[in-house]
Order: sequence, then structure tokens, then C-alpha cells
Amino acid sequence: MADSARAVWRLVDSGLISPERSAATDEAILNARIRRVVPDTVHFYVRDRPCVSIGHNGAVGDSVDIGEATRRGTEIIRRLSGGSAVYTDSGQLIFSLILTDTLLSANIEKSYSTVCSAIMAGLSALGVRAEHKLINDILVGGSKISGSAQLRRGGAVLHHGTLMVDTDLDAIASVIRSAGGGRDVPKKLTCLRDLLGVAPDMRIVKSSIAKGIEDSFNVTLKPGQLISEESAEIEELVEGKYRLREWNYRL
Repeated sequence: MADSARAVWRLVDSGLISPERSAATDEAILNARIRRVVPDTVHFYVRDRPCVSIGHNGAVGDSVDIGEATRRGTEIIRRLSGGSAVYTDSGQLIFSLILTDTLLSANIEKSYSTVCSAIMAGLSALGVRAEHKLINDILVGGSKISGSAQLRRGGAVLHHGTLMVDTDLDAIASVIRSAGGGRDVPKKLTCLRDLLGVAPDMRIVKSSIAKGIEDSFNVTLKPGQLISEESAEIEELVEGKYRLREWNYRL
């Protein structure tokens, strides 16, 4: 039985999902939370194909080797939040926390630290000892295993990030350009597969991260579904925004 003193947040697990639908779902949940028609929500998903997520104001040509991305069948999607380009594939768990903004500090470093600590608690349950590197990275043994980005709007916050479970690390180095336009990715990377010797089942990873969030925020995550307003907006956003080259390649 859930602790009666704990707030209850909704847990939406989209499972395996396309890049455009995952981005649309995050935005629709955020908009619904701004309108206060849904509770604070954690959204889990795994993208069903390789994708590079471009920050809201990022230039695609500066961030991605477009020729290599095309050769590898890697999609380009532009997200709402800022930050650098991020490679994702079916070997990564993506987590989003869509919350009333008072639940996270207005201080950006403290805000990231709070969420990263929750993810690190989940990793600890998997036997992985991690550390937070300001502002938005989680490291294991000096190598990055998770990064995140954040957006505040209308009294709500969207914090989303990736956790590399069984990721194609070679693809990251081939597709992502560094800040200087070269193909070298300056940060060392790792994933749970390499740390544990075998890639853990994604269901176990989700369960561990969910428990880390519950314990860190003193909440109970209750599995739930999207409401009709969210579902309708997702369809509009997929067709009118996230499938459009005008949006994804606008810079």
C-alpha cells in the first residue's frame, strides 16, 4: 500500500516509440501540466530507431554529420529544450519529469542536481556507482552515462534525459559533431552493458530508475494513461511539427 504521506505522480510508459511521437508526447504532457489537467508525471520511453535530438536553437549542420546520419538511417528531431545534440537509439532509456516548477529549485544547478541524484539512486540499485558532474551529466568512472536538459514554461518544468543501457557508442562518434565542427566527441562515454558485462533488461532498468525517483522525491509513481486531450494534441504535434523538415532542420 502506498504511503499516505507521499504525493502520487503519474507514470506514463510509452514503451518503444518513434522519435517524432516521443517528442510530441513530452510536449503534450507539458502543456497539459501547465493547464493543470494532469498530475505531475514521469514519462519513460525508448526510441524505436536511431535519432539525433537537436537542442531548440541548435544548428543541424554544426551538430550532425548529415551524410553519415543518412547512411546509418538516423533521424533528426528538434526538441523543445536547449543544449547540445544527443544521439539516441533503442539501447537507451529516456526519462522525462514533467512537474510543477515549485518541486524543483529555481537555481538551475540545484534543479539539475535534484533530478540527477534520483537517477543516480536508481543506478545504485543496479550496482552502478555514479556521480553528478555539473551541470547536467552523470558519470561512472569518469565516463558519461547520462545527460539531460530542462525547460520551464507556464509554471511547469520539463526535465528529460537519457540513460545509456545498450547504446551503439561508435555511432555517436560517427554522427555527432563536436562544438568545433569536428567528428570527435570530447567526452568519454559508457553504458550499462559495458559496466555490467551484459545489457540489463530494460524493464529492470525502468523499475530501478522509478524507485530512485520515488525515494528521492518521496512520492509514489502510479502507472497511468494519457488523457484524451494529450492524445489529441500528440497527433496534431506529430503531423504539424515533429514530422516537418521545416521544424527539425529550421537552423
